[in-house]
Amino acid sequence: MIHKIKALYDGGDGSSIHSITEQLQISRNTVRKYLRLGEEEISEKQQNRQRWKRLDPYRDYVCHLLEKYPRLSAVKVRRKLHQQVRGLKVSERTVRRYVQELKRTVVVGQPRYYEPVLDMVPGVQCQVDAGESRQVWIGGREQTVYFAVFVLSYSRLMYVEAQPQPIQTESWIRMHDGAFRHFGGCPEECVYDQTKLVVLEETFRELQLNPRFAQYATAAGFEIRACEGYDPESKGKVEAGIKYVKNNALYGERFADWKELRSYLSGWLEEVCNARVHQSTRQVPRHRYEAEERAGMKPYLSPSCLQQRDLEVRQADRTGLIAFQSNKYSVPLAYQQCRVGIQIEGDELVVRDLETRHSIARHRICGGKGQVLKNTHHYRDRRQRVADLEAAIEQLLGVDLGARLCQRLKTTSPKIYKDQLAGLRQVLQAEEDPDLQLLERLSRHATLTATQIRDCLQAVGLRRKRPRSRTPVPASEVKTALSRYSAVRVEGGCHELS
Repeated sequence: MIHKIKALYDGGDGSSIHSITEQLQISRNTVRKYLRLGEEEISEKQQNRQRWKRLDPYRDYVCHLLEKYPRLSAVKVRRKLHQQVRGLKVSERTVRRYVQELKRTVVVGQPRYYEPVLDMVPGVQCQVDAGESRQVWIGGREQTVYFAVFVLSYSRLMYVEAQPQPIQTESWIRMHDGAFRHFGGCPEECVYDQTKLVVLEETFRELQLNPRFAQYATAAGFEIRACEGYDPESKGKVEAGIKYVKNNALYGERFADWKELRSYLSGWLEEVCNARVHQSTRQVPRHRYEAEERAGMKPYLSPSCLQQRDLEVRQADRTGLIAFQSNKYSVPLAYQQCRVGIQIEGDELVVRDLETRHSIARHRICGGKGQVLKNTHHYRDRRQRVADLEAAIEQLLGVDLGARLCQRLKTTSPKIYKDQLAGLRQVLQAEEDPDLQLLERLSRHATLTATQIRDCLQAVGLRRKRPRSRTPVPASEVKTALSRYSAVRVEGGCHELS
């Protein structure tokens, strides 16, 4: 087009501007604009044919929507843009063309996965990361400060919360609650690296989320977005925020205690961090947030799952012990290898069931380290178990006979006495009508086992079931047998009783 205009005009010796306008069907201003261009400017425009588009400032946000919802229509994209950017005037046709171009060039064709940097859309993204700063002077000695940083991508408003212990899931959730309360709202999504506080495992970009944190995120109303491993570019704002907290807020400071440190961080956020002119936006984060981003944030109230979950969680091992402050405390055996909740009440450690929140154990907190504090009621009492078995046998046979049988079993097998008692109780319960006379004779044996008692009772039972002959014995045979029996007794030196 430019070459046609130049050729027709021919340096002023050819067609007039009016004639060129009518011939090429373009406006006069367009003809004048290209006639003013020199050869170098024309060459530069020919090499760079990219034009600035009205939606270019929101390109990352549109890419983010199309990547997440590939079948999203241009109408829906336009509606979401109007929801996030107040006063944006753009036609449906413009959005449709822009979306079609992105689908052809960016969303499908990019060779490497990047998290969109949503700078231009308020209220959408918050970047979150945890850090630590060593050798901070607190209470007269050097300590390690563990902290979390929250940065809103649009306004760069920041929130920081610190604690003396390494961050765990419950404290991580509590820090999120504090951040959203500080912001006065909740973003649509939060971006993290692949910390175990958020992602337990990743396989082919399929994420297994921390179930407790995922429950909180669902209740709070924001989506979890995890970067690829070793990809800090996806959350560069909070990476810079971590360095800013270490080098500007904590470095070179001394604190009397943790209360003073937390008070200092709160003042630093309001007077320094969120009150400075940000180098990227050239605006004060607090002013930019109040003017443009607060209206785009989602309303936030602490979820009920957070309000009811004020317990720290511990995992009991297979011996029924939980760890707390370098010591171990027992829980009932029913909670072996289960998760329980703990909380401190005065000088006591209270262990609670996570579902019912009922107290299942109480221990006085030990001040030392490496101690094991056990409640004997949490474990089986072997003596009580033996006593219960002996009482059950005496109830089945009577106190005297039951006690003598138990004593014979104990004398014969002292190392497995409890198991012998359990076996005898099982044998007696299986018999409808145990032969007490047989058991009486067995109780006088020198050695006795539960197996012998079982075999003898089974033999008697079989003999009772055996059919008896009903044929009468002749009287002569009976008399002969008795006479032989008497002779045997006399020959043997026995005397008959009168």
